[in-house]
Amino acid sequence: MDILDYAFMQRALLAAVLVGITAPAVGIYLVQRRQALMGDGIGHVAMTGVGLGFLLSASPVWMATAVSVLGAVTMELIRWYGRTRGDIALAMLFYGGMAGGVMFINLAPGGSNANLTSYLFGSLSTVSESDVTAICLLAAFVVLVTIGLRRQLFAVSQDEEFARVTGLPVRALNLLTAITAAVTVTVAMRVVGLLLVSALMVVPVAAAQQLSRSFAATFALAVAIGVTVTIGGTVTSYYQDVPPGATIVLLTIAAFIALSVLAAPLARRRARALAADRPAGDPAECAIPATRGTSDEVGV
Repeated sequence: MDILDYAFMQRALLAAVLVGITAPAVGIYLVQRRQALMGDGIGHVAMTGVGLGFLLSASPVWMATAVSVLGAVTMELIRWYGRTRGDIALAMLFYGGMAGGVMFINLAPGGSNANLTSYLFGSLSTVSESDVTAICLLAAFVVLVTIGLRRQLFAVSQDEEFARVTGLPVRALNLLTAITAAVTVTVAMRVVGLLLVSALMVVPVAAAQQLSRSFAATFALAVAIGVTVTIGGTVTSYYQDVPPGATIVLLTIAAFIALSVLAAPLARRRARALAADRPAGDPAECAIPATRGTSDEVGV
């Protein structure tokens, strides 16, 4: 394949695989916590980090990581203590992050909004060796957290009060989830872009939920979808000369639609199988309804 003859495409494909793994791995916890748009908010804050990186002649990836982690921790503190004013504080944080990124990058020597575009929407040709190194290290952290602490993170995502009663450090785990989401945003920004990364964190999970009934199966299928669409979008953008971030997101939405269509007949078949397994003497009103997402089914 001639696509592998170019070093920049080798770097882009490696970054795409890592993004395809990490984004759904974190996204599944955000979906469970009903914080599907958290990645979008962190992406806005990370723009300030990118701008600071250009202004201070530092690595935009590492600077964006530091700023987005700080922003994610601030978001969690606002969620805990903000009460009725929390939504206003979050709005100022998000819009301030966007404005700060534009301002800092224009103040940087030789900086312009054109430099920011590749971080907002992704760019294959600008993924450098240092970017790949940073992405690999950050992705390793995300995988260790999301898999190594999957039982604890799932428990907190499902029911914080129950998790607290069982002795889990709920606030620490919430902060860890927010920090992991922030790291994931910076991992994905070179491939998908800051403005589109939230879709890759949420849509593969939503697509996997159309077919799977347990947490473990949803996790595995979401990651498989993520890797497939990121590789497919990267390859398509190379051969068709289209934006990689937009291509990946559109492929992800297409996967969601396809699995939604496939899920309908599977659900009917499952319902017929349950009806067939029901003892003949039991009236219909005595049957236990099938549930989804209960603690007995999660299979963490």
